Amino acid sequence: MSGQHFLPNSDPAFKDWVVAFLANLLLILTRIGFPTELYDSLLALSNDFAEKLRIATDPATRTKAAVAEKNHARSSLTAALRHALQQWINHNPAVTEADRDNLGLPIYKTTHDPSPVATTIPWVQVVMTVIRYLRFDFGGSETSRAKPAGQHGMELAGLIGGERPANVHALTLSYFDTHTPLSIAFEEEDRGKTFWFAVRWENTRGEKGPWSEIQSAIIP
Repeated sequence: MSGQHFLPNSDPAFKDWVVAFLANLLLILTRIGFPTELYDSLLALSNDFAEKLRIATDPATRTKAAVAEKNHARSSLTAALRHALQQWINHNPAVTEADRDNLGLPIYKTTHDPSPVATTIPWVQVVMTVIRYLRFDFGGSETSRAKPAGQHGMELAGLIGGERPANVHALTLSYFDTHTPLSIAFEEEDRGKTFWFAVRWENTRGEKGPWSEIQSAIIP
């Protein structure tokens, strides 16, 4: 699994990932020997980031200083998470593959039976109900939000504005999420512009499936 895709890119998706991670971690805290005081510290950092994100995304309180504080809170939380994972989860024999999946973490295969490279593309539905946000509900099909076997998450390549890109290589923005939905936040000046995007699966070994056709959505 590539390091850059370890955590969701967008702030709302990152916040949701951390909330789910901490909720599932609490269920196995004692069994895997994870320190309670470290858990409490992560929870405090998570709550701090969530509050600063709320302030930074509310039009009434959004300022450059608020955005900077939000970014600092995310960096602090990310660093603490990575340290905790390295010290207490990644090399912990008490943590099973099922635990890692429930925690939203990549599963590193130790056998010679690699996860398959996807041959299909994700089903995606764009939801445009919140200003400056696009939400991408995704799954294996319109009737199932389950990922294909062996797939860790969905990668989305995007581009804001302009004419329809000639190919996927022109989509210079990159996002990734392990669980539906993937949410992307935009700036005020982006409202009304076209967001061009394509999606593909990535398996638990970091191998990519085929790209979808380039699609579009209007930033609300």
